[in-house]
Amino acid sequence: MTVLEASPLNCQDTCICASDVITCSKKELAVIPSGLPKYIAMLDLTHNHLSRLRAEWTPAPLERLHTLLLSHNVMTFVSSEAFHLTPNLRHLDLSCNKLRVLDENAFSALENLEVLVLFKNAIVDIDRSAFDDMIHLQKLYLSYNLVTRFPIELVRDGEKLPELSLLDLSFNHIKSLPVPQLRLLPAWLTNRLYLHGNQLTCNCEVYGLFWYWQVRKLDSTVDFREQLQCYPPSQKRTVSESEFMNCSIVRESGMEAYLKDTVVLNCDSKQRDVNQIWMTPGNEIHKQYGEEETNSSISVLNNGSLQIRHIRLEDRGTYTCYAQGVALNETLYVTLNVFNVTRQVHPDTLNTAYTTLVGCVASVILVLIYLYLTPCRCWCRTGDRGQGEDRDSIRSSVLSATPNHETTSEKAALSRHVAFLEPPGDLRGQNGKLKPNGSQDAPGIKNRLLQPSSPQTISSVFSDTPIVV
Repeated sequence: MTVLEASPLNCQDTCICASDVITCSKKELAVIPSGLPKYIAMLDLTHNHLSRLRAEWTPAPLERLHTLLLSHNVMTFVSSEAFHLTPNLRHLDLSCNKLRVLDENAFSALENLEVLVLFKNAIVDIDRSAFDDMIHLQKLYLSYNLVTRFPIELVRDGEKLPELSLLDLSFNHIKSLPVPQLRLLPAWLTNRLYLHGNQLTCNCEVYGLFWYWQVRKLDSTVDFREQLQCYPPSQKRTVSESEFMNCSIVRESGMEAYLKDTVVLNCDSKQRDVNQIWMTPGNEIHKQYGEEETNSSISVLNNGSLQIRHIRLEDRGTYTCYAQGVALNETLYVTLNVFNVTRQVHPDTLNTAYTTLVGCVASVILVLIYLYLTPCRCWCRTGDRGQGEDRDSIRSSVLSATPNHETTSEKAALSRHVAFLEPPGDLRGQNGKLKPNGSQDAPGIKNRLLQPSSPQTISSVFSDTPIVV
């Protein structure tokens, strides 16, 4: 490869030198002239034949250089080391070239850069670290390229480019958008997030996103409404028409809260670094950085949001935020709806419910044990009969009308035992009634061995014929 030698700067024939401004536009230069003065502040090299920008384009540091214009060349490669000797560059224009890839840390050396113009190239791939350390970048123009993926890392959380206020991705090949992440962006950023001219796939999420931006009257949506288009499989329709997608109408809703909650109402202004003044539904004014009463439940935070602590029903209504900035003034409305209940469930309610549940389960278990696990008790030994006579002669339920200190004889005279037995054969015609002298037959029943096969045997406590003893 032939390396072209740079010609010395010629301010009489080749370039125009006006104090600290040098312009060499339309001079058919293939190499940047050498011998650039250290005091140069702006260098214009547009409309030439420059194809590469390497580290050696300037052997000496150019610390005063703040604007470098390289548009309308045939640039295919820009080295990541090309800007190490221009640390104070604030405006870099590489538009209308033939760049295809932005490599790793391509512009990381430009920590003070504020405007980067890259539109009208052939950029397909952008490395995730291409814009690292550009903490002062405010405007990034990437329109009219071949970008297929929305670089959400550039705007997410504000960590990579904290001062970015304009991102132009219009007229690329982006088909899908990270709608949930875009909904979380502040209005001062989405106000200048340009996505028109892309081949977006039609769906209700995209429609809802742009509808919401249209309601907020964001410049990126209002100014280019006709160019916001989506492409369904059958035909081309604008994203503002939702009938063919059967999308529900998206409405801007307020906030919902419960009693005793703490909520924060955001004043989502289209301009960054504005002063916010809030007015409550009761026409009380709360200012940012103002002196609030110590016992007040409403205060304005440092970021301009309104905080309401220990919400009451009286706090519901529409809150007005007046955002006052240098370029514009905005008025925003936030509606707060308060439910007449607390969010937390009282612990006594949980305890009562738990106790009731445990009681029901225990009752069911006891009933099952009683029905299916009660043993069939039989007197298998003669000696056990006498001992059981004083307690419960037939293991029945006892309804005693006498106190516990009565003697055995008195118990025999006064106690009455109720049991359910199979009716004997000679009583079947008496409708279950016992003989008047049934009490005299009781000892005979007690002294008789109980055999399970005998018709006069006590079958169970579920028998239908009572015997009173």
